Amino acid sequence: MEKRTKDWKLEQITAGTLIIGVDVAKEVHWARFIDYRGIEFGKAIRFNNIRVGFESIIARIEEIRNMKVLKNSIERTIIGMEPTGHYWKALADYLLKAGYYVVGVNPYHTKKAKELDDNSPTKNDKKDAMTIAKLMKDGRYFEPYLPEGVYGELRGLTNARVSVMKRSNAVKNTITAIIDEHFPEIVTVFKNPLTGKASRQILRSCPFPVLILEKGEVGVLAEINKAVKKTVGLKKVRQLMATAETSVGVRYGMETAKMRLGWLLDEMELLERQLRELAQSMKQRLYETGYAEQMLGIKGIGIVTAASFFGEVGDPLRFQNARQISNYAGYNLVEDSSGKSKSGTVISKRGRKHLRALLYQMAFTMVGQNAEMKEFYKYLTTRAKNPLKKKQALVVVSKKIVTVIYSLLKKRETYKPILVFGAARREMLLAA
Repeated sequence: MEKRTKDWKLEQITAGTLIIGVDVAKEVHWARFIDYRGIEFGKAIRFNNIRVGFESIIARIEEIRNMKVLKNSIERTIIGMEPTGHYWKALADYLLKAGYYVVGVNPYHTKKAKELDDNSPTKNDKKDAMTIAKLMKDGRYFEPYLPEGVYGELRGLTNARVSVMKRSNAVKNTITAIIDEHFPEIVTVFKNPLTGKASRQILRSCPFPVLILEKGEVGVLAEINKAVKKTVGLKKVRQLMATAETSVGVRYGMETAKMRLGWLLDEMELLERQLRELAQSMKQRLYETGYAEQMLGIKGIGIVTAASFFGEVGDPLRFQNARQISNYAGYNLVEDSSGKSKSGTVISKRGRKHLRALLYQMAFTMVGQNAEMKEFYKYLTTRAKNPLKKKQALVVVSKKIVTVIYSLLKKRETYKPILVFGAARREMLLAA
């Protein structure tokens, strides 16, 4: 990422700039065209989310550029849209490949600014397109990042894993709900019924007390032996039988519940296989980045975590410094104060929420496994002046991890504990 001045966005809005605000939707988009003063060129256009529609907006751009009244004064074209959901990606990709400069406008800004022109909360796509264009005119836009190559693949793999994990958790919660209703005491026999082969086989064949008692010791042991041969013996079976006899689980709707359990167990195992496949692909792509050695050399960071980091961030060296990556995650601090009233600082959360969650989980893991981060966390929570709460300290540790990663990747160095903290910070830690 090249170095820019503080006002680089406004510097691009000149008398020779054509500004185009586009409101994107699933099937139909709206576009409006203004100059650097906010004066509109002609009428808004409505175009479909297909190639013919994309070609029509390009034709309209060229028509405006060639208007006699402008005398070929248009030197730069900027096209902006809200990068929410996925509908914008096809249009943005098409325009970028056609050589146009495409930027993003924060949907939150559009929502707040749409009443400025007509003092009305009315929302429609045509109006929103003008609001987007005027925000761009004032320099309130950003450059969206569409990762390509290995980083594009890692972004896709990371998103897929998040989706599969959500579904997996939902399936497990539903299975747990069924067990809690019909046989809540099973957890006293199998600590986690969803993880062991024996307990899973029980859930498939005879998941409820009545069914267990009907099969008897021999029948239950035979079912378990279908999944495992030696790890579960008669003692465990007798414990299960005794627990089933005193269970308070409900006895109605068992046939339907058992059928649902079978479906859910099938889905859970499918999702587990998908997660294994994703992990294998993430490992392959991680090594293609050329940064695997530096990332995996940091104690507490594994293959999936490292690959997910690149999936969320893309190429870290596109940023000028580590702080920009933290801001990208929404970890920049904000303060709410007015007159004599002043609140504490909090993180803005205006960034990639999955990256923020990933960094927080990295900090949580590394505080337990990485000696340097553990020491840093302890210092933050126990220092004499302004000790942080546990969650606050984990956020600070997260930002430190980003700094360490960025430094290692930029310098192409391996992780060295002695270099994690500078001399001043080491003195503070030692003093504490």
